[in-house]
Amino acid sequence: MKKYLIVGLGNIGDDYKNTRHNIGFKILDHLAEQENLIFETQKLGDIATYKLKGRTLILLKPSTYMNLSGKAVLYWLTKENIPLENVLVITDDLNLPFGSIRLKTKGSDGGHNGLKDIQDKLSTINYNRFRFGISDAFSKGKQIDYVLGEWTEEETKNLKERLDKSTELIKSYALAGINNTMNTFNGK
Repeated sequence: MKKYLIVGLGNIGDDYKNTRHNIGFKILDHLAEQENLIFETQKLGDIATYKLKGRTLILLKPSTYMNLSGKAVLYWLTKENIPLENVLVITDDLNLPFGSIRLKTKGSDGGHNGLKDIQDKLSTINYNRFRFGISDAFSKGKQIDYVLGEWTEEETKNLKERLDKSTELIKSYALAGINNTMNTFNGK
């Protein structure tokens, strides 16, 4: 049986629940809700297991806070014996317009501390990442306030459809593979 580790990045706690930075958590929560999955608190994160047509997707929301995400990713990869090519990390991206989707097989951390830590702990930039655009609609020096800020009313209205699209992407990733999924979803 093929196993996948799907990691949604975010920060734990109510203060962060509806922030842009927590889109990784939000996408996994949306998938769990759709499929009636329950997250359980385990070592270094909340885990839900999703069975999909002979595949097992282990959904991970690290409890290490964003900047130490790599510790949880490495632990669960090792514990579940999942090959690196079966990891998908979901993160927010300031360089993409709101709601746009970009799937990549490798790349720099782009100044994202969560990705920086994952790269550091895995000793590679070659891991799949799903970047969800949160746009860069903030003034100079306000980046932290922006990413840790809550969605606007307009964004919230459009989020449901984007979350649906994001869960479709995760299923496609497990069933059709990274390349087919990139062709289907990138830029959509």
